Amino acid sequence: MKAADIEAVAIFGRKVEIAREARTRIGASRAAIEQILAEGRTVYGVNTGFGKLSDVHIKPESLGALQVNLVRSHAGGIGQPLSVPEARAMLLLRANVLAKGFSGVRPELVELLVAMLNARVTPVIPEKGSVGASGDLAPLAHLALVAIGEGEAWFEGGAGTEADRLAGGEALRRAGLEPVVLEAKEGLALLNGTQAMNAVGLLALERARRLVRLADVAGAMSLEALRGTPAAFDERIHKARPHAGQMAAAEHLIALLAGSEIRESHREHDSRVQDAYCLRCMPQVHGAVRDVLEHVAGILEIESGSATDNPLIFPDAETKSPERGALQGGNFHGAPLAYAFDYAAIALTDLAGITERRIDRLLNPDINEGLPPFLSSGAGLQSGFMIAQIASAALINECQVLSHPASTGTIPTSGGKEDHVSMGMTGALKLRQIVWNVEHVVAIELMCAAQGLECRLPLKPGIEVGRAYEAVRRVVTPLVEDRVLAGDIERLAGAVRGGALAGF
Repeated sequence: MKAADIEAVAIFGRKVEIAREARTRIGASRAAIEQILAEGRTVYGVNTGFGKLSDVHIKPESLGALQVNLVRSHAGGIGQPLSVPEARAMLLLRANVLAKGFSGVRPELVELLVAMLNARVTPVIPEKGSVGASGDLAPLAHLALVAIGEGEAWFEGGAGTEADRLAGGEALRRAGLEPVVLEAKEGLALLNGTQAMNAVGLLALERARRLVRLADVAGAMSLEALRGTPAAFDERIHKARPHAGQMAAAEHLIALLAGSEIRESHREHDSRVQDAYCLRCMPQVHGAVRDVLEHVAGILEIESGSATDNPLIFPDAETKSPERGALQGGNFHGAPLAYAFDYAAIALTDLAGITERRIDRLLNPDINEGLPPFLSSGAGLQSGFMIAQIASAALINECQVLSHPASTGTIPTSGGKEDHVSMGMTGALKLRQIVWNVEHVVAIELMCAAQGLECRLPLKPGIEVGRAYEAVRRVVTPLVEDRVLAGDIERLAGAVRGGALAGF
């Protein structure tokens, strides 16, 4: 499943339907479960306890209660709820897992999850409490609670209607939906999987992929304000070291800077041999971040279309084998995602670091190419953007702490049965916070660079840099005298996050 499709459902409310071939697969896997029950075979999660209790056999008359008890007992999430888009992405991803036909659920369970998406019934899911190994058990249990008419949900009654937070059963009732009565295997099928970490991490990653292009834009604006040279972006340099991200960043920077009057004004009189790394090495650093994010995006795309349940049901498996179509495995383990989130966190933290160095270079009167100290017209009496660099340094320090890997922090759970866990949900939540921080750091550079360009008037920057400057000015006005900057930074960070500065 493509990230753009997940965003379209999670954020913009695109309708979802179950494909005909998916219904066939779902029916076949459920028939396999019914056959297991008819034959009286013992299969984990179908008629046994869970985890350390897997050696406890459950009587046929208690199989429904087994599944309900699993959902209720595992709904131990902690903390603030996921955002509505994150919870919707999670609901979509879980429905997609079940629709692959390896989970052994009845079609009506998948139909209910899809109906909840389309009716905008969104489970309230606490963001903490998953170790990401037998799946995101606690978050997915809170999702499953709503499907059985319990827990809490947001319900949006119509276009533009503010969501009401309701009891899960009441939200279903208002949407005209009936809760499902769980049967054998279905509670476990809802809980095993990586959909919470996948949802949070994927939406954060898509913000990051847009953000890295805006880092190019901010960097190009800073280079112009600092009277830097684009010589280091020459395509011959980057073809000699042909990393895809590096070449893309260099090409983007050259396009942004084309037609610069500022560059032409100092080309012949520039005594500098080369610019500082934060300007000269933008293709290498921004490009490497691009490559990391694309690698991580590929992992998440694979995960979004994968079966992460246990046991997996293979209706066409050789019936003479001991497993006879129900295979025990560990696809719920979040290691692939956990490593990827840690990787992305490191790259984005470094992107923030090079961005802050450009902010300092714009403000620091010792190195800012004749710009006013801290870009203030009345330095001394006024402080200008001094605090903006300090705030960015604080955000970067938080990123540096958060970029410590979560995936190396395994703690055994479930009585030692689950003795190696991924901590992927921790990685996803850290990544989300890092993205938020870096959005603010890039916003600060955009704000300071725009002020620096004011100081180069009447000379005009590159045509695309000029367009970006105008976009920034539609959000924040020039700094004429000291004012409260907090609102400016938040509005500009919101524009970065919301796409108002896209298209460059």
